[in-house]
Amino acid sequence: MLSVLVGLCSGTAAVVLLKLIKLFQNLTERLTSCGPFNFLYVLLPAVGMLLSLLIVKYLIKDNIGHGVTRVLKAVSTGESRIKMHNCWSSLITSSLTIGFGGSVGAEAPIVYTGAAIGSNMGRIFGLNMRSVRILVGCGAAGAVAGIFKAPLAGVLFTLEILMFNISVTSMMPLLLSTVSASVVSYLFAADVHPFLCSISPFKLGNIPFYIILGVFCGFVSRYFQSTTLWLEDRLSKFKNPYLKWLSCGLGLGVIVLIFPPLFGEGYSSLSPLLMGGEIELGKSPLSFLLNSPWGIPLFFALVLCMKVIAMTFTNSGGGVGGTFGPTLFVGAISGFLLSRIFNLSFAGSALSLPEQNFVLVGMAGTMAGVMKAPMTAIFLIAEISGGYELFLPLIITSSVSFLITRIWERYSIYTKRLAQAGELLTHDSDQAIMILMRTADLVRDKYPRVSKDASLRELVDIISDSTAAVIAVVDANGRFEGVIDIGNVRKYMFRSEEYDTLKVSDLMEAAPAFVYVDEKMESVMRKFDRTEAWRLPVIDDDSVYRGFVSRSRILSAYRDKLKEMSED
Repeated sequence: MLSVLVGLCSGTAAVVLLKLIKLFQNLTERLTSCGPFNFLYVLLPAVGMLLSLLIVKYLIKDNIGHGVTRVLKAVSTGESRIKMHNCWSSLITSSLTIGFGGSVGAEAPIVYTGAAIGSNMGRIFGLNMRSVRILVGCGAAGAVAGIFKAPLAGVLFTLEILMFNISVTSMMPLLLSTVSASVVSYLFAADVHPFLCSISPFKLGNIPFYIILGVFCGFVSRYFQSTTLWLEDRLSKFKNPYLKWLSCGLGLGVIVLIFPPLFGEGYSSLSPLLMGGEIELGKSPLSFLLNSPWGIPLFFALVLCMKVIAMTFTNSGGGVGGTFGPTLFVGAISGFLLSRIFNLSFAGSALSLPEQNFVLVGMAGTMAGVMKAPMTAIFLIAEISGGYELFLPLIITSSVSFLITRIWERYSIYTKRLAQAGELLTHDSDQAIMILMRTADLVRDKYPRVSKDASLRELVDIISDSTAAVIAVVDANGRFEGVIDIGNVRKYMFRSEEYDTLKVSDLMEAAPAFVYVDEKMESVMRKFDRTEAWRLPVIDDDSVYRGFVSRSRILSAYRDKLKEMSED
């Protein structure tokens, strides 16, 4: 019942986002409808980015960019807690960003919104952590299904990209959520069809060209991911958010002025490519390229290269949007480029590739490469194209692109940063449990403390009142100095003549290793394996003693997490 409710809410959120974007797009279209070269193209994207920046900075006061990555991080913390404002904040800011011309996608913000709906719904009803995590998946799946009217793709998105490790029984809520969201979308956004297409019958003779397209999409995906991450790192060096906004806004404006298809999501520019209609370059100063057969592929090759830069400028400059939409856009351009180049090269021969088919299959190819999600790519494009006529080429191209990108990069554009920080939850149950376990939760402070300047007499008094096997030695500020092993000092306990002459500093031992209170569990286990210790001291960043963590406590917590993840 809750999964249906989450699906209805996520589907409604998707419809609201689509309507808001359309509202702002209609406004900007009226503003930019006069003159051959309207320089509002330079200003409007920056205006949308600034509005989003101000809302985030002064109203929301939280970072809401990179929605899919943030959902992954919320799931990886083990609590799946997403703040309540995320149920609406991404809708407002992304609609302003995209509606005013920001070159990003609406998919990641709506996934973040759907996941937030699921997370907060689970907490409101007092569900346990595992059930909340499933509702987060239901919200994300419902959001994808609602915005694309593709229920199966929504389920696969959650399983493949968000990397939920759930049982077959737990898939039922996901299915119910995506069906509910799709129904809402069909009822209230039936007129929204971003990828209307005209498909030609599939021919077995074109399989070699779909393999070539897969290779091409693999290299494009590599360019997309590496360029995005590299440029984000460079732009992050701007410390003043308004200076960053100004630089990114002007850069985006100039790009959009020269390449109008990069204004907004750019889906409307794909319609001629998907329907086989006449191609227009808008008010671009490069529109003269239409006069040459080879001018069109040249223009779109430049568009492909600049889309990644325009997207990164938008996100880094204060805009709110995702990489999902730009990935589909770049894939469509890739498929068009390859098929048009082959058709021009072999003009007059029997070879004639169906460009509309290659546009659709190219979307799946880059999605499989950039997001490392071939199954989601295959079924998403199959669903939005209205059938499975292209199922075989979708499988071929997506698989080849995925394999090509795996040569260089194991992680997707969403998971790269989390993997580097050791916060990525994966389908590997052992790895997933280690990420969900937190060192701070396993620290025990039952062990007594003693000053290193204390005498053996004082140490004996402490030992007589405690059952602990070890005693922590600390200084006056509570910083860890060493450890007293009761077994090793037992022989001194019967030398009463040395009670006042021997000091703790003479008896203490150095710890084989330290564990930091916020250290990743995988790192902690490596220290246990290296030292073969049974327990290790835990300190904070200032070396203040916090307690000990033991192998037995870790193994017990591991069993509890494993049992929790295995239950239906």
